[in-house]
Amino acid sequence: MTDMKDVTDEVTKIIRDAAYVVVGFGVLTFQRAQVRRQELAKRLEDPRAQVEERVLAVRGQLTQQVKRVDDALEQVIVRIEDSLDPVGERLPSQARDILKQAQSQAREARQQLRTLLLSNAA
Repeated sequence: MTDMKDVTDEVTKIIRDAAYVVVGFGVLTFQRAQVRRQELAKRLEDPRAQVEERVLAVRGQLTQQVKRVDDALEQVIVRIEDSLDPVGERLPSQARDILKQAQSQAREARQQLRTLLLSNAA
């Protein structure tokens, strides 16, 4: 009878040890998966930061170019308006008033457009 009890105890011990080993492997596998997940997250985060940095740099360059184009266009518009001033002085008063109103409205529209473009470019 004691032999049977010893065998039963030995089998129980082996089964318990096997269960502990399985649980231990499960814990180690889970920890290894967590480490790999964190490593992957770090590897994916680095290129994202580089892309964001590059986008900001390109956006800054684009903003500078938009401002340069805006300045150049403004100079052209000022020259055109200045060349229209002598013509406007020779017009009858009603036509002169209409020309001044048109120039004023055009300035306001340009200013609104400039504000919109420059705020979106920045």
